[in-house]
Amino acid sequence: MEEIDVAKLQVKAAGLWLKQWLLLTAGTLEDFNAMTVGWGALGGMWGRPFVQVVVRPTRHTRRYMERYETFTLCAFPKQYRPALTILGTKSGRDSDKVADSGLTVIQSKMVEAPAFREAELVLECRKMYWQDMDPEHFLADSIEENYPQKDYHRIYYGEIVRAAGKDAYRG
Repeated sequence: MEEIDVAKLQVKAAGLWLKQWLLLTAGTLEDFNAMTVGWGALGGMWGRPFVQVVVRPTRHTRRYMERYETFTLCAFPKQYRPALTILGTKSGRDSDKVADSGLTVIQSKMVEAPAFREAELVLECRKMYWQDMDPEHFLADSIEENYPQKDYHRIYYGEIVRAAGKDAYRG
C-alpha cells in the first residue's frame, strides 16, 4: 500500500459502507477490539477530512472507542468478506475473533490503533467529536425499526490523519 493524500482520496462512499463494509479497530496493538461496520460517512468537517462511525452501547468495541483517542478503518478485497462476517457477528468478549478471522494485525504509522495487513485501504483517525443519537430527532418513522432494543448508537467523528491504499483509491 502507498500513502494517499487524503484530499485526493477517491472512494465510492455509499458502496464502501453499504456493500463492501469496513473494519473499525480501536485500542493498541497489545489491547484492541475490531468490529465490522456498514454505516458511516466520509467527508470534510471543520476544515478537516473526517470519517463518521457509529457504535451501539452493547458492542465490546464501544469500550475501546471510549478509552482510546484513535481508531482505524480498513477496507478489504471481496475475498475477505467471510473474515469481516466473523468480525461483525462474534464478540471479542467471548473469543479471539481476530484469530478466527485469519487476518493479520499490524501497527499503524501515525496512530496507536492497529490496522490489518490484508486491507486495501487504511484510514488512521483521531477522535474529534462524539454524540449520542437522540430518537426524538428521527424524521422518518422507519429509522426506529433499527432499534428494537432502544440501543441507540454513539456517533464518533474522527479526523483522518493518514490514508494508505491501493491505486484504486487515488484520485
